[in-house]
Amino acid sequence: MTPAEQLYFRDDGRVPNNPLPALVYHQVAGDAAAFEQLFARHQWVPLWRDGIFDYHHYHSNAHEVLGVAGGSARVMLGGEQGQIISLVQGDVLVLPAGTGHCALSHSDDFLVVGAYPQGQEDYDIQRPKAATHHASRTRIAKLALPAQDPVVGGAIWA
Repeated sequence: MTPAEQLYFRDDGRVPNNPLPALVYHQVAGDAAAFEQLFARHQWVPLWRDGIFDYHHYHSNAHEVLGVAGGSARVMLGGEQGQIISLVQGDVLVLPAGTGHCALSHSDDFLVVGAYPQGQEDYDIQRPKAATHHASRTRIAKLALPAQDPVVGGAIWA
């Protein structure tokens, strides 16, 4: 497996993003069950199978991993002025807390497995707002790093 791509996004005053990079792994696994097993093995709790919301949002109290178990999508990361990436079956997106994300388009068979580090399973959903920005940044700054990278194990963002 090739090393993860690292994508950095700045705080835009509405989406806090994170100084830590979003990670993109390619050709990791083939189906939802394989992603669930992989993530669980590395202490990330698989909680759902679905798509990615079609509106900009982020999580201020949890890091998130998204494994593409089917189909493809174009996703905007980092907020409305962020970067568009293409994801296909087998790809994994690791989002540090605060990283904005939104599905711009997707195939009919697009399926994602979402997982969160142990202890961060009660994730919030925040929409970009200047009014809640400071409180979100405070929560993000206090959040513990995951024990392991959800794909390769070992230290993450070290």
